[in-house]
Amino acid sequence: MISKPGLYLVGGVAAVVLVASGFYLKDGSRRSDALILYGNMDIRQVELSFHDPERVEQILVQEGERVKRGQLLATQALERFQYSRDQAAAKVDVQQHQLDKLLHGSRPQEIGKAGNDVKAAEAAVVLAKKELVRFQALVKRKLSSAESLDRAQAQYDAARENLQALKQQYALTEIGPRREDIQAAQAQLKADQAALQLADKVLADARLYAPQDGVVQNRILEPGDMANAQKPVLTLALREPLWARTYVAEADLGRLRYGLPASLASDSFPDKSYRGWVGYMSPTAEFTPKTVETTELRTSLVYQVRIYTCDPDDQLRLGMPVTVTIDTQQAPMAQPSCEPAP
Repeated sequence: MISKPGLYLVGGVAAVVLVASGFYLKDGSRRSDALILYGNMDIRQVELSFHDPERVEQILVQEGERVKRGQLLATQALERFQYSRDQAAAKVDVQQHQLDKLLHGSRPQEIGKAGNDVKAAEAAVVLAKKELVRFQALVKRKLSSAESLDRAQAQYDAARENLQALKQQYALTEIGPRREDIQAAQAQLKADQAALQLADKVLADARLYAPQDGVVQNRILEPGDMANAQKPVLTLALREPLWARTYVAEADLGRLRYGLPASLASDSFPDKSYRGWVGYMSPTAEFTPKTVETTELRTSLVYQVRIYTCDPDDQLRLGMPVTVTIDTQQAPMAQPSCEPAP
């Protein structure tokens, strides 16, 4: 048995231990290497819209549905866009034929025809000259009027001019198209091809695809509604990156570093922790975010911190409260990622 003085001694030692323990617990958050933060899950949201105005033909997803990157989500009425595309393609074909015609030059048949026209014009000049000589002789013998001689002279001059024009045309036919004409046709073909590419892009933009993996959050328009670039059709919540938005006091900001490992816990899944890391620290301070603030609370400045995390089982939701634990003594991760280590 222990005597009463011994009991008093043991009790005193126990009291000292409890007081010391109480002091440690009271001040443990400051002395501990673990930094505990509280926040809410946050994600990025994307508003998806069509580029050109047209009525919505169909929407293929519902709210809450998970979608994959590149998945078709909605389409517009395509007839008008298809007609514009076909028209642009026809213009390209026409201009391509025009350019091919210039590049191939004159056909042998065209050159032959131009030569025959020159020969016919030469014969016409010979005939006109004979007529002129005959009328000159008749006028001298006063067997014809001066007007007939003038008419024969005009026909002879016209035949000579026509012969010169046909000779020039024959020379041009042999040479072929001018280089400037070919270059102009090539430039026009490029313009028509660009118009065709634009028509293809407009037709492609009439189909709405998911830019990333995510969840359909809102279905804003319905089939039959008029859609354009200013009217979102769907709101998509992106699953990656996923982070917890927390706030840290200035006194604890120096304990954080980019890539510092962290673990997250949620009341919805109390027996499970999620791996994470410090991915963002705001460079500017802000007042403590509160729905209702007092003068004292508004004087407390904090810094926003994002703790990126991995959620392979798709359990974390937007706005879900989480508790973040960061061991500030650990080394930062070199390349934080949700991919498993090799």
